[in-house]
Amino acid sequence: MPLSSQRIKLGIGRLILRLMPLILMGIFTLVTFWLVQKNTPPEKSLLERVRLHEPDYIIKEGALSALNEQGNTKYRVLGKKVTHYDDDASIDIETPRIRLFKDGKAPVTVKSDTGHLDGDLTILDLIDNASIFRPAQAASATEPATLRMLATSSYFKVLINDDIIQTDRPITLEQGMSIMQSTDGGVFNNIEQSMVLTGQVKGRIEVAPRRAQ
Repeated sequence: MPLSSQRIKLGIGRLILRLMPLILMGIFTLVTFWLVQKNTPPEKSLLERVRLHEPDYIIKEGALSALNEQGNTKYRVLGKKVTHYDDDASIDIETPRIRLFKDGKAPVTVKSDTGHLDGDLTILDLIDNASIFRPAQAASATEPATLRMLATSSYFKVLINDDIIQTDRPITLEQGMSIMQSTDGGVFNNIEQSMVLTGQVKGRIEVAPRRAQ
């Protein structure tokens, strides 16, 4: 006996009701997938992914020099091993030594066990067994005599463009026979070639001899 149209509609309705959970689940899955895709940031390009903090070249016994406006050497950075990184142009230096030059003044040498130079070549961090050394200098027509100076600390930051060396770590300063210690570091001004200690300072000051030693 042929099925009536009413029975056919009733059967289709029942089938739809049975499939409704699956239909709703499918719609929910599609909506969820769309929302995830919309809120996921675009994947980085291959070039961005490969630009990791990895060295692009290494130099043994490397040297970096900069000249002043007159064409004279302003500073020179030396290192047993110089490692350059492509992503930020920064440089790691093994046993770094930087020499700061000022016309008419004794050159100042700053060194440590390890160092890091930023990509702009403006800040040099010197880490572990760091020291600032200025040799004694005889008096000249324009400059008075200076005594040997040695400052030691676990860390120094060299602000190259400002001719400033600073630290916030304990520091020991020797000048001639005098010796001073500071708990909170200090600042060395290469233009004036003077050191200012901060924090609690103690030590002994010896009378300077008439001639620099």
